Amino acid sequence: MTGFEICIVVLLGGGLGPALLLGCRGRPSNRLVGLELAGAVVTVVFFLVALVTKESYDFVLPSVLTPLSFAGTLVYTRLLASVPHGNER
Repeated sequence: MTGFEICIVVLLGGGLGPALLLGCRGRPSNRLVGLELAGAVVTVVFFLVALVTKESYDFVLPSVLTPLSFAGTLVYTRLLASVPHGNER
């Protein structure tokens, strides 16, 4: 097992786990933080997978995922802004 593969396992367990926990529980603003964290962790994991496989076409997915993750966060923020403050849980 290479160092990159160990980093992938550590990021999946130590980064994606808390991101999913934040994204599934709490107030909408906390879920937004979980969404951002999950997008960042998954992008780094895909870059590491591309480095492990040593295939140039594998870099396309994380390169496309980065702006799409940001756009998804903007949409979620817009939807969050339309929720009245009294309805937050």
